[in-house]
Amino acid sequence: MKYNFITVEGNIGAGKTTLTHLLAKHFNARIILEEFADNPFLPKFYENPKQFAFPLELFFMAERYKQMKEMVHTKDLFQSITISDYLFTKCILFAKVTLPDEEFKLYQRLFDIIDQQINFPDVLIYLHAPIVKLQANIKKRNRFYEQNIPDDYLFKLQETYTSYIKQHNIRTIFIDTSNADFLGNPKHLQVVLDALDKDIESGQHYFTLP
Repeated sequence: MKYNFITVEGNIGAGKTTLTHLLAKHFNARIILEEFADNPFLPKFYENPKQFAFPLELFFMAERYKQMKEMVHTKDLFQSITISDYLFTKCILFAKVTLPDEEFKLYQRLFDIIDQQINFPDVLIYLHAPIVKLQANIKKRNRFYEQNIPDDYLFKLQETYTSYIKQHNIRTIFIDTSNADFLGNPKHLQVVLDALDKDIESGQHYFTLP
């Protein structure tokens, strides 16, 4: 295996956690999963975004930082690979969409201090799905507080992610998941495994599922 730290990213409902579990099982890797249920501000945010966006993003950043520091900086003799279903940078990407300018500037100052202490993954797997697919996945997993997420919010997140990846020339395996079924179709998972077997250079490398 060429990479020790792999991150799976994508929009809400893109299938990040499912793929992360499958890859971790395949490589016998340590796994870092976003803990949404622990954030008390998440349901409140979807009811009143303006009021609860700032505490929501602060809570997520603190929890992600704690998790990354504990997992990535702790060596494991039996599991040399770590796979995460989120990029720490998502803190600032989501904040850019959810926060007004003044709050975002304050948040960014805090983020810049913390971000220096976090290891960046060796390779990023980005799952790109159309908004219709995202909404279908969101409905299917049936988290009550997500059921009324507007298309516009998902579109802004999508644009923010892809813009960040392109601007920073990140080593990225970019996968169109319009028809993805990683659990039910072994060929789809194999596309990802084959991509990870390559020497990926910096920049975006696009793969399609059969």
